[in-house]
Amino acid sequence: MRQFTAVVNPAAGSSSGTAALLPVARLLREAGAGLETRYSRSLDHARELARQAAAEGRTVLAVGGDGMAGAVGGVLSGTGAVLGLVPSGRGNDFARALGLPADPAALAELLLHGEPAAVDTIRVDSAAHDGVTVLGSVYAGVDAVANRYANHSRYLRGAASYYAGGARAVAAWRPAAFRVTVDGAEPAERHGYTVVAANSGYYGFGRRIAPGARVDDGLLDVVIVRHAPKRLFFAMMNELKTGAHLRRPQVEVLRGKEIRIEADRDLPYGADGEVDAALPVTVRVQPGALTVLR
Repeated sequence: MRQFTAVVNPAAGSSSGTAALLPVARLLREAGAGLETRYSRSLDHARELARQAAAEGRTVLAVGGDGMAGAVGGVLSGTGAVLGLVPSGRGNDFARALGLPADPAALAELLLHGEPAAVDTIRVDSAAHDGVTVLGSVYAGVDAVANRYANHSRYLRGAASYYAGGARAVAAWRPAAFRVTVDGAEPAERHGYTVVAANSGYYGFGRRIAPGARVDDGLLDVVIVRHAPKRLFFAMMNELKTGAHLRRPQVEVLRGKEIRIEADRDLPYGADGEVDAALPVTVRVQPGALTVLR
């Protein structure tokens, strides 16, 4: 029987994280599994707790959203340790890409008896992040600005915070000149809104930014949204629900293993819901580096 350590998101420590974990934890213990719960003080502390649990041979449960999944999964990447997710954040996009069930009973069954599977991760290198590993995507431009607004929203939660943040970011946006280099080829110079290097097909609360992306294909899908009138960009934001934005001539998709993103001005980039760094950034896929229960 598996032995679990649940590492709970500091932002969700006594509310949504615990609420999501409690019914799953009860079912795990009733089935005879061992479970200890550790509350982290920060994402760095969560990484340390995950390292300790993995060193003891325990299956590590990341309880939280994409930032928590990225932090815990990132530090377990390349170690052979097994990761499970108990989604309780605003976006939960990596859990969505894995196809994890929302029902606590189905999730507990998967954690107890699911077969571990290898998925890809992303190594991120920049002035702020030297060798940091994340899971879902790295995105630069207007969506990073929007995510920053969403993360700092005091009154809105869930999808509402992302849409409000997106509207605010687009309203003030002026097109940037991006320079995107894929696998060392001739750089693609594009004028527009955003560049997303995606391992997961989802970001920003279930938006299908890269419908063709797969977490286990050894490649990153690079989605570039070029310049368009702002009214058209707002229409494209709605199309992200289904992936219909890919039919727009302003949207371009490249694929590769190593992506370098630069811009003509100081722009933020984000990774797995956390925005705390600026371009340029280089991202590399790490094929099959993480073992997850899915």
